[in-house]
Amino acid sequence: METLHGREELLASLGRELGPGEWLEIGQDRIDGFADVTGDHQWIHVDPERAASGPFGATVAHGFLTLSLVPLLLDGLRRVEGTRMGLNYGLERVRFPSAVRSGTRVRARSTLIDATDVGDDGLQLVTRVTIEVEGSEKPACVADVVTRAYF
Repeated sequence: METLHGREELLASLGRELGPGEWLEIGQDRIDGFADVTGDHQWIHVDPERAASGPFGATVAHGFLTLSLVPLLLDGLRRVEGTRMGLNYGLERVRFPSAVRSGTRVRARSTLIDATDVGDDGLQLVTRVTIEVEGSEKPACVADVVTRAYF
């Protein structure tokens, strides 16, 4: 875990990769729960028997499930002290190059690629997050995540 002390140390971390973080197993129960919350019950996600003969050989996590794990997967990589508030602001680019089969593990790496002053003692941060799949050369997800940090 990297601990940064304030705005200047955060700015100084531009371009430095963090991670990888800890592995997280993506079990069928997590996939089914996401399907229930979102209403996306497509067979490639929730029907193990049918999915076994499908294109991935097993059920796979929803791409948006993988993306939704970004905060959890990044949690142990960096802490910035001195912020009074942080906000999710959006996404600039998201790709899902590889599926996450049920029962496999994922982890994340991140690189702060941009920081812009937004007034009110705030910074808009763009962090490139790469979610790796154990045993795969291709990542499950690459996203430029936009947040704001206020000091």
